[in-house]
Amino acid sequence: MGSRQFLFLKGKKEKFFCFAEGFEEVKRAVRTRQSNLLCNVFILSVSCSHFHLDHCGALPYFSEMVGYDGPIYMTHPTKAICPILLEDYRKITVDKKGETNFFTSQMIKDCMKKVVAVHLHQTVQVDEELEIKAYYAGHVLGAAMFQIKVGCESVVYTGDYNMTPDRHLGAAWIDKCRPDLLITESTYATTIRDSKRCRERDFLKKVHETVERGGKVLIPVFALGRAQELCILLETFWERMNLKAPIYFSTGLTEKANHYYKLFITWTNQKIRKTFVQRNMFEFKHIKAFDRAFADNPGPMVVFATPGMLHAGQSLQIFRKWAGNEKNMVIMPGYCVQGTVGHKILSGQRKLEMEGRQILEVKMQVEYMSFSAHADAKGIMQLIRQAEPRNVLLVHGEAKKMEFLKQKIEQEFHVNCYMPANGETTTIFTNPSIPVDISLGLLKRETAIGLLPDAKKPKLMHGTLIMKDNSFRLVSPEQALKELGLAEHQLRFTCRVHIQDPRKEHETVLRVYNHLKGVLKDYSVQHLPDGSITVESILIQATAHSEDQGTKVLLVSWTYQDEELGSYLTSLLKKGLPQSTS
Repeated sequence: MGSRQFLFLKGKKEKFFCFAEGFEEVKRAVRTRQSNLLCNVFILSVSCSHFHLDHCGALPYFSEMVGYDGPIYMTHPTKAICPILLEDYRKITVDKKGETNFFTSQMIKDCMKKVVAVHLHQTVQVDEELEIKAYYAGHVLGAAMFQIKVGCESVVYTGDYNMTPDRHLGAAWIDKCRPDLLITESTYATTIRDSKRCRERDFLKKVHETVERGGKVLIPVFALGRAQELCILLETFWERMNLKAPIYFSTGLTEKANHYYKLFITWTNQKIRKTFVQRNMFEFKHIKAFDRAFADNPGPMVVFATPGMLHAGQSLQIFRKWAGNEKNMVIMPGYCVQGTVGHKILSGQRKLEMEGRQILEVKMQVEYMSFSAHADAKGIMQLIRQAEPRNVLLVHGEAKKMEFLKQKIEQEFHVNCYMPANGETTTIFTNPSIPVDISLGLLKRETAIGLLPDAKKPKLMHGTLIMKDNSFRLVSPEQALKELGLAEHQLRFTCRVHIQDPRKEHETVLRVYNHLKGVLKDYSVQHLPDGSITVESILIQATAHSEDQGTKVLLVSWTYQDEELGSYLTSLLKKGLPQSTS
């Protein structure tokens, strides 16, 4: 799945911000960092979007084995559920598979002590420049998108999110924050799902038909999230249809889920919150705890078992027992990574090589019904439309599908879209907005000459920009000179105008003076004793051409304040003098 993210943001100092991801990815990144001798990198903070192991699985390794000692930001539900899944992960990896170079139970506890829980829309000031803010992501209980700001530059990291509300969670939401970069998942980069109601109807129909003919239904799920969604769906259907076939759920998980959904009821959707007092939707009448011995029981049943991709654990054990009976059915409700048993059977493979080179023939029916809580292509485009980023970076997806989505994003939103591979660096250039304070005196002066404030229209203001203590102020030139203790220097522009006139120089000057006096009736035009002419601050002098005595050269010079009048006079003189002027 796509790229894992370490992010540099430029402020007064470089800010190194890490988005927590899977164990192996961070391990590889750390090894790469050490091999490149990037010892001067200082990681300022870590953000964890939600409790799924591909997003939080590396936290204890990162903090307790690599040595990261800063804050780890996550929401309250994620903080509560994370250590339970990490401990399950540790037990499977260490106790069952015999892995030695792995974190311990104590390391998980020590890691969680570094966690800082955040509320939605709460702005957390990490240091004087770096701040983070969490937004609701849907997906699973407690999932959040994070906005990271350093100075005037910002990034939004979505983690996993869902733009469609379901039976127990709301849709992801973000305001029009216009970040410099949006890092978004792209799991379903080319998929547009059909109606949720149609999918639910098809799911219930297939389960019901299998149970009616005496078959068994296996639904591989992950512990929290889609499992609760499908449990609510089946519980309601069993109640309505008065069905008697047993439904089982992996031991202990329903109790844990119940506890956390009660504790964090405010994170669920409006319907669940409204009915919670009368009836807790997560206290199921028809769904019971599963025991391994039940798998051999005769007759129909429905079993929710973990994990969701059939790559290990109870779901794989049950699959091996039931795969040979064509009456049975396995329904895959979510994404399966390449190489897992789930991915293989969805690709049409019906003979699987299991442990010990045993061949398992799959005769049971295989169905894929996407109840995934990831945004589809339409949802990803919707989020981009909401946030209005200046650049988009796709991660957590498959290269070919990401390429297709990348083109769509660039065509529709006219922004740069990137899709770096693991280990690849992407450099994104930003055009930061720099706030400038304007002095009251300058504002009053500009207003007096007709600059009326209009919030919708930008206005050009003339002044001197002073940078002091990392802040900017625009003041009048007089105030700037006074504050900085400088003397005023006058800058003049000079233009040469050639005029065909065989008369002597003082006669040419007199002709120019009379011409300007007649044309510029509203300006002060003077003929000075030294032979030069002034029009306001503009000075005009005449000299003979060095090679052609019949040509006179007029030198026209002005200050920048009279640039408009100077340009007008120059163009007027270039047209020549009237013949009648004497």
